[in-house]
Amino acid sequence: MKRFFEIFPGALAWLTLVLMIVFSWKLPTAVSIFIILFDIYWLLKTIYLSLHLRSTFATTKKNLKINWLDALRPLPGVEGGWSDIYHLIILPMYHEPYEVVRESFESLARVNYPKEKFLVVLATEARTELSSAGTELSSARAGEERSVAERIKREFGATFFRFLVTVHPENTPGEIPGKGANETWALKRAREKIIDPLGIDHSKILVSVFDIDTQVFPEYFGRLTHAYLSASNRERAIYQPIPFFTNNIYKAPALARVVSFSATFWQMMQQSRFERLTSFSSQSIPLRALEDVGFWHTDIVSEDSRIFWQGYLHYHGDFRVEPLFYPVSMDANVAPTFWATMKNIYKQQRRWGWGCENIPYMLEGFRKDPAIPARKKWYWTWNLLEGFHSWATNSLMIFALGWLPVILGGRHFNYSLLSYNLPQITRFIISLSMIGIASSAILGIMLLPPRPKWFGTWHYAVYFFQWIFMPLTLIVFGAFPGLEAQTRLMLGGKFKLGFWVTPKGRR
Repeated sequence: MKRFFEIFPGALAWLTLVLMIVFSWKLPTAVSIFIILFDIYWLLKTIYLSLHLRSTFATTKKNLKINWLDALRPLPGVEGGWSDIYHLIILPMYHEPYEVVRESFESLARVNYPKEKFLVVLATEARTELSSAGTELSSARAGEERSVAERIKREFGATFFRFLVTVHPENTPGEIPGKGANETWALKRAREKIIDPLGIDHSKILVSVFDIDTQVFPEYFGRLTHAYLSASNRERAIYQPIPFFTNNIYKAPALARVVSFSATFWQMMQQSRFERLTSFSSQSIPLRALEDVGFWHTDIVSEDSRIFWQGYLHYHGDFRVEPLFYPVSMDANVAPTFWATMKNIYKQQRRWGWGCENIPYMLEGFRKDPAIPARKKWYWTWNLLEGFHSWATNSLMIFALGWLPVILGGRHFNYSLLSYNLPQITRFIISLSMIGIASSAILGIMLLPPRPKWFGTWHYAVYFFQWIFMPLTLIVFGAFPGLEAQTRLMLGGKFKLGFWVTPKGRR
């Protein structure tokens, strides 16, 4: 049954695309009516999502102005108070340069929160890289990584209550090289070497996992602790910040900026639709919940989203993601050259699209667990399948169905009034949806970090009109990698994706 669940998303996507061509040929009138209705649906959905985006922006803007440490002090009804909470912070790294790592630790050292409550783990890898020929490169890279880790420890180790550098061994049975295996190893070492020797109560530890380029805003841990202590059934939740991909946004080409802001905007929309929010990238989880579910899976790529489904299935549907309405900042995908950047963006989007591997895991779990209410099973089945299907097909349908019936519909259809009006109608509806894109362009400018000295007035126009690339990015860096990921899952075996680390650097 699991294999059927792996095949289903990709098969559904390809069936949609094939039928799109066949029906445009055989039933051009019906397809023309469908695409007009679909474009109207897309316009209404764009408006609906834009309202959620602006709601999240307003709440986040408000939260950024609050001193959350002060807000914690009078918090009533909390046994032991906020000061009993420890934060275990894990930062997995793999050959990232010193400059990137240092910026993240500088932000961590600047937060407005007692550092004696921070248990920090810099989680390195023992494995070396593979060359394009498949042979191992010099182990000097691994030595360089450990050198960076020790340098960071010398600079920042005394800043926090405890600081630990771990080295995840390579070729461990039951693991694939990736972030999940490294995080699980680091957490187990932190329990052995810090938490248990100090006798810290596991129920009073929040575990935050950050990509190594993640820079926290000053009030992040105050906001996190406040959300945790204010939540009902607080142990049954993941606490999710908003990723702003803006650390190096001024070094990114226009296409990369559009993709980065699009990812941020999607996560912002989801924060206001918390009933369907799942975990992504940097996140915070109670230690007890992690122990209950057996930590992060070590043999998958999408550990950041899988951990939600581990909790959801383990607690029989009594598990959720709590939106923080508060950001962390991360790197936009930038390589030394334009074409290398484009290649890396595609690979990153394909890895995110590989989150479709959670569909068979979720469906198999639903099939085996009668304790989860049927309405929850249907709700999540529809949302996850519809989300990944839309990712792989919607932009292609909008682009193709406006002209496919005209090309394939034959002479009889082309003599009809509908054939003449179809391109004009679809173009008009899509033009209306561009209003939402324009408002996103303005919001993107408002989310920019402090401007460098060279950033002039005319750059604002550039950053506004870069959004004309939005339709291109939806297809090339949306539908294509999403469709490839689902196709690879469908084919299985050697076609399955391994973990790809997004290269990070500073220029």
